[in-house]
Amino acid sequence: MPRISAKFQELRQQKRVGLIAFLTVGFPEIEATLPLVRTVLSAGADMIELGVPFSDPLADGATLQAASFRALEQGVTLGKCLEVAEGLRVQFPSLPIILMSYYNPIIAYGIEPFARRCAEAEVDGLIVVDLPPEEADTLYGVCRVDNIDLIPLLAPTSTEDRILRVTEKASGFIYCVSVAGVTGAREQLASTLPAFIARVRGYTRLPLAVGFGIARPEQVEAVGQWAEAVVVGSALAEVIESSPLVEREKRVQQYIRELKGNHY
Repeated sequence: MPRISAKFQELRQQKRVGLIAFLTVGFPEIEATLPLVRTVLSAGADMIELGVPFSDPLADGATLQAASFRALEQGVTLGKCLEVAEGLRVQFPSLPIILMSYYNPIIAYGIEPFARRCAEAEVDGLIVVDLPPEEADTLYGVCRVDNIDLIPLLAPTSTEDRILRVTEKASGFIYCVSVAGVTGAREQLASTLPAFIARVRGYTRLPLAVGFGIARPEQVEAVGQWAEAVVVGSALAEVIESSPLVEREKRVQQYIRELKGNHY
């Protein structure tokens, strides 16, 4: 069974919501990524989403834009991100590893060579933020050959036709964006989120993960009533950024454990 599907099966059996930790590769330092992955996993994260730094991350708020910029300053490339993923696979054979990128770096790398390299590194899934379904057939095709899940995003503004088109091709899970906007920690979940999740649920049996704005334990608990997983990125980056190096591991572990709470 693919690692992502196996993890969601485990979550169902344990009756808990999954926590997907998003980390920008190379933030805050190139050498920090692997230790940070180990740290969030030791605290209970279920999957890892590795963010590929990009110069024009339109879907990201100020926190993740700054993280991406710092990583680019240190020379992090898509190739380097794939090397990190490959190193993670050696250390964590059963860990679901998801690569998040914009489409331009993939086109520059070459779509088929990129998919082959992902397969070599044993990347489990891809999220391509700015790739609409109308233009995704080539990447879908090569991912299918290499058994890589291409995980789409849906937003509250998605039409019924768009939800249908996206869910027909998706695999792994569906990434449901909690708000119409960019990434960034928020105090409250949108009141429309349950209805949006219900709309998507009507078109697919795949697990649903909610991201954009998840930052607090009570938000994780609330989302767990409607979806199978949450994605935490900006709030985690803020903890990393604000922590002195000597306290980083302790603070990150504490934050992840707080998010999971007693029931996760």
